[in-house]
Amino acid sequence: MRISTRHTVRLTVLLFMTVVGSLLLLMMAPSGKAIPAFSRKYQTSCTTCHNLYPELNDFGWAFKKNGFKFPKDDDTFVKQEPVLLGSKAQKEAFPEAVYPGEIPATIPIAFRYEGNFTWNAYQPQPAQAAGYVPRTDLFVPNTFTIIAAGSFGENLSFWIDDDISAGGTGAGGGLGDGWLKYNDLGRFFHLPKNSLNVRYGQFELDLPFTNARTPYLSGYDVFGQGALAQGPSCGAVTVCGTTNNPFVLGTPQRGIEFGGYPNNGNFNWSLSIVDGTNSAYGQGPALTARNSKDIYANVFYQFNLERDPESRHAVQAAGPTGPRDHNSIRIGGFYYHGTNQQNFGGSLYPFTGTINDPFYRAGGYLRYRYHNKLEIYGVGMHGRDDNHMVDTVAGTVTNGTAVTFTGGFVAVNYWIFPWLIPTIRYDFVNSPSDFANGISQSRTRNDFRPGYQILVRANIKIVGEYTRHWGVPYTDAAGNVLYYRPNTFVTGIDYVF
Repeated sequence: MRISTRHTVRLTVLLFMTVVGSLLLLMMAPSGKAIPAFSRKYQTSCTTCHNLYPELNDFGWAFKKNGFKFPKDDDTFVKQEPVLLGSKAQKEAFPEAVYPGEIPATIPIAFRYEGNFTWNAYQPQPAQAAGYVPRTDLFVPNTFTIIAAGSFGENLSFWIDDDISAGGTGAGGGLGDGWLKYNDLGRFFHLPKNSLNVRYGQFELDLPFTNARTPYLSGYDVFGQGALAQGPSCGAVTVCGTTNNPFVLGTPQRGIEFGGYPNNGNFNWSLSIVDGTNSAYGQGPALTARNSKDIYANVFYQFNLERDPESRHAVQAAGPTGPRDHNSIRIGGFYYHGTNQQNFGGSLYPFTGTINDPFYRAGGYLRYRYHNKLEIYGVGMHGRDDNHMVDTVAGTVTNGTAVTFTGGFVAVNYWIFPWLIPTIRYDFVNSPSDFANGISQSRTRNDFRPGYQILVRANIKIVGEYTRHWGVPYTDAAGNVLYYRPNTFVTGIDYVF
């Protein structure tokens, strides 16, 4: 594929004008200090918890783990006193009285909006039959999200986020997370503070790095990878594989999670029992058809590299310009295990019962953070699904070759200034079955994504990301299978209030 010099110049000028124009317009906007729900409650800047929102810094991480409360002396920092749902006497009279609690004094609601300009690489005409993609879209309203979060007293906290509209069409994006958490359940067993907590509802798994609230414009490829047996479907041949697993690791789950981060919080663990893939963001069926439950575990340790002993034990280090992240290295591992159950009641194959295909996803990760200047992190993951071979003529089911894949990503963020952050990310997925099914040009799919983030205010940013996409197949008029790269460039605004 070649683009003429004239088109390249026009594209460059258009993109430059878009970025500069947006920057000048937003620079004239009023200050965004203390806009979202927690900023209103504590009357502090968004940068207290975020260096590159929605990514959390060290203090934000500690704030979230502590049930959306300051890790120390929370009462002294609260500027909006909560409404008490009872008296101290009721607390002392428990269990002979309802245990009192509290609710936020104001409704703890925030909103987030994203809208982007998009440029797409030239799409060959034969490929347009599968869905025409215009070269440019001047302004793509992405999502409008409502977020409610806060605490119900000393130990209870909650979070709810819902995409009110998605894609600029008024279509509902659906519930993302909606959960209730009890902190420090371990105190009843005389364990160290926050050694044991419990969360219940619908939530993103405790992934090494969040996929739902990543600062990037695109999710991580490996967290969206499914599993499909090699070859054509059973409708086209008499012998076929049974693996058709819609599960993806990055989709919110319904279940219960136990976890903890005792003492200084450098050691973290979590164990979740969940239903399996649900329909959030259009991925998978409404509820995966299975009677079993899945389990997920994540463990990491963060090594604090601060030289000053006092800073090593603080929630957030201190520098000449104020609070900053610790200089640290995080090392961890995760594991997911489930069973993909198919053919309930002989719906596909009348000659056999329910087919069970156990599967797992396992991996490790590493993150290096140097104060508020540099962040490097990466994930490596392996997936395996058991597979059975069905002979629809002989009426037999035998063990087949497992469906496997490996993948991961590496990301680098660098703060030139606290408000100017270039980013770069490399994603890859090696899937022999995807290659055999004609989904990709080679066994390994890879994307390369340089980008930038400009914090115009603490709650307003201009974002941009270019994706050098992996080769996608299409068939020309002569029946030849060819490939092209649907590269894209996206830039726009992202703000919360």
